[in-house]
Amino acid sequence: MSSIDIQPLVDRLMAGEPVVFPTDTLPALACRPQDAASIWALKQRPMGKPLILMGASADELIAALQQEPPPGWRAMAQLGWPGALTLVLPAQGPVAQALNPAAGNSLGLRVPAARPARELLAWTGPLATTSVNRSGEAACTTAAEVAAEFPELMRLGPEPWPPGSGQASTVVAWQNQRWKLLRQGAVSVALADG
Repeated sequence: MSSIDIQPLVDRLMAGEPVVFPTDTLPALACRPQDAASIWALKQRPMGKPLILMGASADELIAALQQEPPPGWRAMAQLGWPGALTLVLPAQGPVAQALNPAAGNSLGLRVPAARPARELLAWTGPLATTSVNRSGEAACTTAAEVAAEFPELMRLGPEPWPPGSGQASTVVAWQNQRWKLLRQGAVSVALADG
């Protein structure tokens, strides 16, 4: 991938606009964390549903928590980073408030496996992300579907994109001093009860 593919998206993101790029699961609708309101408006999604912070590396995602991560977070991340695993960890500060305005005390974090996604994220830093769809509708799975549903959104080239799994990420959260499986997705995670 060349910078010719990435630079127009970076310019849009810096102007506060959302963009779309492929991941190893579903295409991601993304913007800078401070512009997250644009995603909820575009998706017609309730602001009570938080967005995920996607980044090119674990270190930059953990830094966004603005507090110490819980014990065992690195072992849990190794089950699916880079890949289709989202970790929801306790957080504070402006990024947590921007992506999770209803609670503001946690952040969903993910490092995608798709090389084009990580290359873009290496240029931009972590981005607020979600699937590309209007709330309650099926998620777009290809660049062509994104173009048909959201023609105003700039997409990362080249197209067509390598196919993602079409399955959402697995979501594991640190709650009440233990790991809890919130959604079984593309990465298989088995947690002990209790």
